[in-house]
Amino acid sequence: MAKAILVLSAVCSILTFANFAQCHEFFNVEGSVYCDTCCVQFKTRLSEPIEGAVARLACRDIVTEKVKYVTEAVTDKNGKYTMKVEGDHENELCDVAVVHSPREDCNKPGLSFDSARVVCSKNVGIPNPTRYANPLFFMRKAALPGCKDVLDELGLFPLEF
Repeated sequence: MAKAILVLSAVCSILTFANFAQCHEFFNVEGSVYCDTCCVQFKTRLSEPIEGAVARLACRDIVTEKVKYVTEAVTDKNGKYTMKVEGDHENELCDVAVVHSPREDCNKPGLSFDSARVVCSKNVGIPNPTRYANPLFFMRKAALPGCKDVLDELGLFPLEF
Protein backbone atom coordinates (compact mmCIF):
# COMPACT_ATOMS: atom_id res chain seq x y z
CA MET A 1 0.00 0.00 0.00
CA ALA A 2 2.83 2.40 0.85
CA LYS A 3 4.45 1.68 -2.53
CA ALA A 4 1.20 2.45 -4.32
CA ILE A 5 0.85 5.78 -2.54
CA LEU A 6 4.47 6.64 -3.28
CA VAL A 7 4.05 5.76 -6.98
CA LEU A 8 0.77 7.69 -7.18
CA SER A 9 2.39 10.69 -5.51
CA ALA A 10 5.32 10.58 -7.94
CA VAL A 11 2.96 10.34 -10.95
CA CYS A 12 0.92 13.30 -9.70
CA SER A 13 4.09 15.36 -9.18
CA ILE A 14 5.33 14.57 -12.69
CA LEU A 15 1.96 15.47 -14.22
CA THR A 16 1.88 18.72 -12.26
CA PHE A 17 5.31 19.75 -13.54
CA ALA A 18 4.44 18.67 -17.08
CA ASN A 19 1.27 20.78 -16.99
CA PHE A 20 3.22 23.74 -15.59
CA ALA A 21 5.79 23.50 -18.37
CA GLN A 22 3.03 23.61 -20.99
CA CYS A 23 1.12 26.57 -19.57
CA HIS A 24 0.66 29.35 -22.08
CA GLU A 25 1.16 33.00 -21.35
CA PHE A 26 -1.62 35.39 -22.17
CA PHE A 27 -1.82 39.13 -22.10
CA ASN A 28 -4.98 41.20 -22.30
CA VAL A 29 -4.67 44.36 -24.35
CA GLU A 30 -7.34 46.93 -23.63
CA GLY A 31 -8.04 50.16 -25.46
CA SER A 32 -10.68 52.34 -27.05
CA VAL A 33 -11.63 53.82 -30.41
CA TYR A 34 -13.43 57.13 -30.75
CA CYS A 35 -14.65 59.53 -33.40
CA ASP A 36 -12.66 62.76 -33.45
CA THR A 37 -15.60 65.05 -34.08
CA CYS A 38 -13.44 68.19 -34.01
CA CYS A 39 -10.70 66.94 -36.37
CA VAL A 40 -7.97 67.93 -33.90
CA GLN A 41 -6.44 64.45 -33.41
CA PHE A 42 -7.01 64.34 -29.65
CA LYS A 43 -9.98 63.53 -27.45
CA THR A 44 -12.35 66.35 -26.50
CA ARG A 45 -15.65 66.44 -24.65
CA LEU A 46 -17.40 66.18 -28.03
CA SER A 47 -15.57 63.00 -29.07
CA GLU A 48 -17.83 59.98 -29.47
CA PRO A 49 -17.05 56.28 -28.90
CA ILE A 50 -17.35 54.09 -31.99
CA GLU A 51 -19.21 50.81 -31.59
CA GLY A 52 -18.20 48.05 -34.01
CA ALA A 53 -14.79 49.48 -34.94
CA VAL A 54 -12.06 46.92 -35.63
CA ALA A 55 -8.65 47.22 -33.97
CA ARG A 56 -5.74 44.97 -34.93
CA LEU A 57 -2.62 44.10 -32.94
CA ALA A 58 0.40 43.04 -34.99
CA CYS A 59 3.75 42.00 -33.51
CA ARG A 60 6.83 42.29 -35.74
CA ASP A 61 10.27 40.76 -35.19
CA ILE A 62 12.69 43.49 -34.06
CA VAL A 63 15.41 42.42 -36.51
CA THR A 64 13.60 41.13 -39.60
CA GLU A 65 10.42 43.24 -39.18
CA LYS A 66 8.36 40.22 -40.28
CA VAL A 67 4.92 39.95 -38.71
CA LYS A 68 4.97 37.13 -36.16
CA TYR A 69 1.56 37.49 -34.50
CA VAL A 70 -1.77 39.13 -35.36
CA THR A 71 -5.09 39.37 -33.57
CA GLU A 72 -8.15 41.60 -33.87
CA ALA A 73 -10.99 42.83 -31.68
CA VAL A 74 -14.25 44.71 -32.19
CA THR A 75 -15.28 47.60 -29.96
CA ASP A 76 -18.37 47.54 -27.76
CA LYS A 77 -20.99 50.30 -27.40
CA ASN A 78 -18.52 52.32 -25.29
CA GLY A 79 -15.84 52.10 -27.98
CA LYS A 80 -13.74 49.75 -25.82
CA TYR A 81 -12.04 46.52 -26.89
CA THR A 82 -10.11 43.73 -25.20
CA MET A 83 -7.73 41.45 -27.09
CA LYS A 84 -6.32 38.22 -25.76
CA VAL A 85 -2.67 37.97 -26.88
CA GLU A 86 -1.13 34.54 -26.67
CA GLY A 87 2.55 34.05 -25.84
CA ASP A 88 5.44 36.26 -24.83
CA HIS A 89 6.58 38.71 -27.52
CA GLU A 90 9.80 39.94 -25.91
CA ASN A 91 11.74 40.21 -29.17
CA GLU A 92 8.92 41.81 -31.09
CA LEU A 93 7.39 45.26 -31.48
CA CYS A 94 3.61 45.09 -31.01
CA ASP A 95 1.35 47.87 -32.29
CA VAL A 96 -2.41 48.27 -32.18
CA ALA A 97 -4.00 50.09 -35.11
CA VAL A 98 -7.55 50.82 -36.21
CA VAL A 99 -8.66 48.90 -39.27
CA HIS A 100 -12.31 49.71 -39.88
CA SER A 101 -14.99 52.12 -38.73
CA PRO A 102 -18.66 51.26 -39.32
CA ARG A 103 -19.61 54.94 -39.25
CA GLU A 104 -19.85 56.54 -42.67
CA ASP A 105 -19.58 60.01 -41.13
CA CYS A 106 -16.42 59.11 -39.19
CA ASN A 107 -14.15 56.73 -41.09
CA LYS A 108 -11.16 58.87 -42.06
CA PRO A 109 -7.99 57.50 -40.37
CA GLY A 110 -5.93 59.87 -38.24
CA LEU A 111 -2.97 61.48 -39.96
CA SER A 112 -0.22 60.97 -37.41
CA PHE A 113 -1.46 58.87 -34.50
CA ASP A 114 -2.53 55.76 -36.36
CA SER A 115 -1.20 53.15 -33.93
CA ALA A 116 -0.31 52.55 -30.28
CA ARG A 117 2.72 50.55 -29.13
CA VAL A 118 2.03 47.87 -26.52
CA VAL A 119 4.60 45.74 -24.67
CA CYS A 120 3.51 42.09 -24.66
CA SER A 121 6.26 40.52 -22.58
CA LYS A 122 6.52 39.54 -18.94
CA ASN A 123 10.23 40.40 -18.90
CA VAL A 124 9.76 44.18 -18.58
CA GLY A 125 8.93 44.57 -14.90
CA ILE A 126 5.16 44.85 -15.30
CA PRO A 127 3.50 42.21 -13.12
CA ASN A 128 -0.03 42.84 -14.40
CA PRO A 129 -0.97 40.76 -17.49
CA THR A 130 -3.22 43.57 -18.75
CA ARG A 131 -1.69 46.12 -21.10
CA TYR A 132 -3.37 49.40 -22.00
CA ALA A 133 -3.13 50.92 -25.46
CA ASN A 134 -3.52 54.65 -26.03
CA PRO A 135 -6.92 55.64 -27.47
CA LEU A 136 -7.17 55.41 -31.26
CA PHE A 137 -9.54 57.35 -33.48
CA PHE A 138 -11.15 58.04 -36.81
CA MET A 139 -11.94 61.59 -37.90
CA ARG A 140 -15.05 63.16 -39.33
CA LYS A 141 -14.86 64.70 -42.75
CA ALA A 142 -15.85 68.06 -41.20
CA ALA A 143 -15.77 69.31 -37.62
CA LEU A 144 -18.99 69.73 -35.61
CA PRO A 145 -20.23 73.30 -35.08
CA GLY A 146 -19.55 73.21 -31.30
CA CYS A 147 -15.84 72.49 -31.76
CA LYS A 148 -14.84 76.15 -31.83
CA ASP A 149 -16.25 76.62 -28.32
CA VAL A 150 -14.49 73.47 -27.07
CA LEU A 151 -11.14 74.66 -28.43
CA ASP A 152 -11.69 78.11 -26.94
CA GLU A 153 -12.32 76.45 -23.54
CA LEU A 154 -9.02 74.62 -23.90
CA GLY A 155 -7.19 77.82 -24.78
CA LEU A 156 -6.51 76.65 -28.33
CA PHE A 157 -7.18 78.73 -31.40
CA PRO A 158 -8.39 76.74 -34.39
CA LEU A 159 -6.93 77.57 -37.76
CA GLU A 160 -10.22 77.21 -39.58
CA PHE A 161 -13.81 76.39 -38.70
